[in-house]
Amino acid sequence: MGLDLGTKTIGVAVSDRILSAATPLETVKRKKFTLDAARLAELAQAREIGGLILGLPRNMDGSEGPRAQSTRAFARNLSHLPAFADLPIAYWDERLSTVAAERALLEADTTRKRRAEVIDAVAAGYILQGALDRLRHLREG
Repeated sequence: MGLDLGTKTIGVAVSDRILSAATPLETVKRKKFTLDAARLAELAQAREIGGLILGLPRNMDGSEGPRAQSTRAFARNLSHLPAFADLPIAYWDERLSTVAAERALLEADTTRKRRAEVIDAVAAGYILQGALDRLRHLREG
């Protein structure tokens, strides 16, 4: 399951069982950590998720700022919960994932309202797909 962690929403994407394709699933409206984590746990359990990929918002020079630290703290807090204790959690550089998602939605002639509803889930799909492609490359190489 791929996550694009924002301050107001969490974009969620999932992959197929053979880890080849990422699909945007939903956008979770952030409330407070316990409620956010509960919704993510529901999704993870229902989809039999085997691990989490969180988009890590690095600066363009590759350094990590406050948003990256916040993402790492969110992952650390998730890992202490029973629903996530046995799931591996990894990070994927998310630079430009939202830009790519926006471009894809514009090319698909998606309305402004619909883009706002799905942009984070589509960005999560880009994040997860990048990680899946890297895994496939490592397996083949």
